[in-house]
Parts: sequence; structure tokens; C-alpha cells
Amino acid sequence: MSTPGRPKGEHRSAQHAGSPATEPTRVVLIDDHALCRNGLSELLEARAAIKVLGTTGNADEAVRMLRDLKPDLAVMDLRMVPVDGHHLLARLRAEGVETPVVVLTMSDGQEDLGRAFRAGVRGYLLKDMDPDEVVDAIRRAARGEVIVAPAMAAKLVDLLVPAQPGSTRTGYMKSLTEREREILEHLAHGKSNKAIALVLGISHDTVKLHVRHILSKLNLRSRVEAAVYAVENRGATPSN
Repeated sequence: MSTPGRPKGEHRSAQHAGSPATEPTRVVLIDDHALCRNGLSELLEARAAIKVLGTTGNADEAVRMLRDLKPDLAVMDLRMVPVDGHHLLARLRAEGVETPVVVLTMSDGQEDLGRAFRAGVRGYLLKDMDPDEVVDAIRRAARGEVIVAPAMAAKLVDLLVPAQPGSTRTGYMKSLTEREREILEHLAHGKSNKAIALVLGISHDTVKLHVRHILSKLNLRSRVEAAVYAVENRGATPSN
């Protein structure tokens, strides 16, 4: 059975009437295990001041919540019955629901990981991660970053960057210029071309050109793939 969506926290801001108003991140949790839903809800609201608009384990109710409540983010399990997360992701996109989705699952399989990112998710987290890491990752995803469980990053890069004879990931990174590596790091933080241009003091068109070069050199197809690649290869950037 699903847990009905429930509005929460309507009166919290009144406790801080003298403080500047800050809109909290608003999420919906989708998981067919009530214990997981309720535990994550308490964790997010207590540690991250994230407003949980509702929770459910039912696919129809999940679609309704995301369409009606328009949260900033949905956190979804994959291994659900009778409708699993992959089918629900496909249904959301088919019905025009554009809410960004972060997967939170027990599955560390590369096939599930690849299917989820091909369906357009913003992140993939594992339920055995440290709770503080999960909270931080969800907070960053709500800001627009692409997030991947550390244990899954290498698997995702293996999917995104086909192996080529005589090539290595460090070799790919060495092919980038210093400016391109700098822009790649900004992509890993989910920044738009406009935001990157503002930070670096260059034109928007120049950033677009650099991004095209980055994708070409790394044999990637999108900014999401580039962001994931950057996260996996942090610390491997050549010093010269």
C-alpha cells in the first residue's frame, strides 16, 4: 500500500520570522518500502532542511504527485513492485513530467545504472551509502549537479567512454587544454554555459566552443556524460 502524499512543514517559517526567507528544496520520495520512505523523509528534513512534499510507493500516485506538487526533485527506488523504477521513469517522460529524478537503490548493477541514465536521471545513489553522503548528494542534485555514488562512478564511465586500444582515462584527460579542464570541472558542478562564462570572464560562445571540444576529445555525447566523467577523474588531472 502507498503512503498518501502529505503536506509537511507549512508553519516552520514562522519560527524564523526575523530571518531572511529562504525557500527550502522540495522533494517527493518514491519507494515501495514504507520504512525507507519514512526514514529518508526524517533524515532529509532533520539534517538538510529539505521539505518532503509527500511520499508514495504507488506508480499512479507518484505521477499525480509530481504533476500536481511540482517538486524540485524526486528521489526514487528502482526495485519496486508491481511497477519498477525503470518503467516509472519511462512513463514520467512519456507523460511530460519533467521533475529531475535521483535514483536511490540497492542495485549496484551496471545495467540498471546505464538504463537509469539513459532515461535521463540526474543521479544514482546506493542505499548502503553513509546517510550524510546521501543527504549531501541530494542537496547537490537539487542545485543542478549530476551525482553518482562513488562505487558506481567507474561503472558509469565504462559505459560512457568506450575502450579504445592503447588509450587510458588519464590519456583522455591529457588531451584537454588547461582551460578545457577548468570548464570540465565547472560542468561537474552543474553550471550552465552562461554561469561558466561569468566566472571565467569569457564569452558564452567561447564556452560553447570549449564544451564541444571537450565532448569530442573525451568521446562523449552530452554535458551529463562530461560531468560524470569529470567526477570520476578528479585527482587524475595532469599537473602540466
